[in-house]
Amino acid sequence: MSDNRWLVWLCMGRMSFGFIFMAYTGAMPILMKDWGMNAGEAGVIHTGWHYGYLVSLFAAGFLSDRFGAKRTFLFMSCAAVASALAFAAFADGFASALALYTLTGLCSGGSYTPGLALISQRFAPQRRGGAMGWYLAASSLGYAVSLVFGGAIVASHGWRMAFFAAAAGPAVGLVVCALVLRHTRNLVTAGADARGGWRSLLEVVRNKAAMLAIWSYAFHAWELLGLWAWLPAYLAAAATPSYGAAAAVGIGTLLAGLSFATNTIGSVAGGRLSDRVGRTSVMLRMTVTSLACSLAFGWMVTFPLWILAAVAIVYNLTALGDSSVYSTALTELVPAKSLGVAYALRAAIGFGLGGVSPLVFGLVLDHFTGVSGERSTLSWGMAWATLGLGAVPGLFAIVRLRRVSAR
Repeated sequence: MSDNRWLVWLCMGRMSFGFIFMAYTGAMPILMKDWGMNAGEAGVIHTGWHYGYLVSLFAAGFLSDRFGAKRTFLFMSCAAVASALAFAAFADGFASALALYTLTGLCSGGSYTPGLALISQRFAPQRRGGAMGWYLAASSLGYAVSLVFGGAIVASHGWRMAFFAAAAGPAVGLVVCALVLRHTRNLVTAGADARGGWRSLLEVVRNKAAMLAIWSYAFHAWELLGLWAWLPAYLAAAATPSYGAAAAVGIGTLLAGLSFATNTIGSVAGGRLSDRVGRTSVMLRMTVTSLACSLAFGWMVTFPLWILAAVAIVYNLTALGDSSVYSTALTELVPAKSLGVAYALRAAIGFGLGGVSPLVFGLVLDHFTGVSGERSTLSWGMAWATLGLGAVPGLFAIVRLRRVSAR
């Protein structure tokens, strides 16, 4: 199988795994009402998912180095299918959803870091940024499809059926990836044992350039995870005065899904551009633009919906467009034997920090709603500002990385 065909099918599998990532997000405006949750409680469920995903990514990185990326990918994908079905079948309130969605996150990292490792093994550095860009673009396309069709299913058949439809994604992804990887070798780096893994971790921590790349990714994750969690609910709130509460949920979910679909362009373009002009140059430009969106977006809640949709597209393009660049940069800053550990550490720091973002957003939204007596421009403006302010330190990390990295 040619490299391009191999990548296309691997991306199709990754897209399918992405369906469960947005299952709760798309239904959240309705679930807040049905389950009697405030914004803080709704954000806690997002945080539970992200912390489960954090542990999953950390484990996947170590397991990939120890047992091989292919084996880890397939084993953890089986767990992802089982947990997604359990969430769809048994989530029925705040407590059960928190426990089961956290479990789903805990099982869902196997298609990410091992997938990046597989791409790194197959593609030369001059093509690696573009290849990883396509892989992350497939994730975004999965998120978009999940939101668009999930929103329609919620409206017509309820959130339970939408959860089952989302859970079908990982099942399809497992079959597709098992087929495409059947002739791919399971490579285990020489000397990759438990003690070697901890030595590799220490080497990564002592690698100044690698740690700057990891910290810049972590603050990027703060902004991105908050955006993904709250964009559908925000657009639904903006649409409510014109279309009514019932229709606004579907409109907000549809617009958020369409804006997520544009992430496919951002991921690929960012990766390819970084192959040409340098990793840190692309990181810096996209970070500045996404920060500006974070600081302005919430104050625009009363603007016409088409303007909000346009800003959401730019926001998504720039907030996610450099994700493939961060992933590619790390492959060039650490040796191959330590790459899985480096991805694991990045996941721990990035999702450890970013996982708090949806909760902080919800708490700030609740606080200023209480101050003003309504969910107003002030409430949304301050909530979105937390994403921008939390991401500012990433700019300084990128600037320092430019000084110590050739790219």
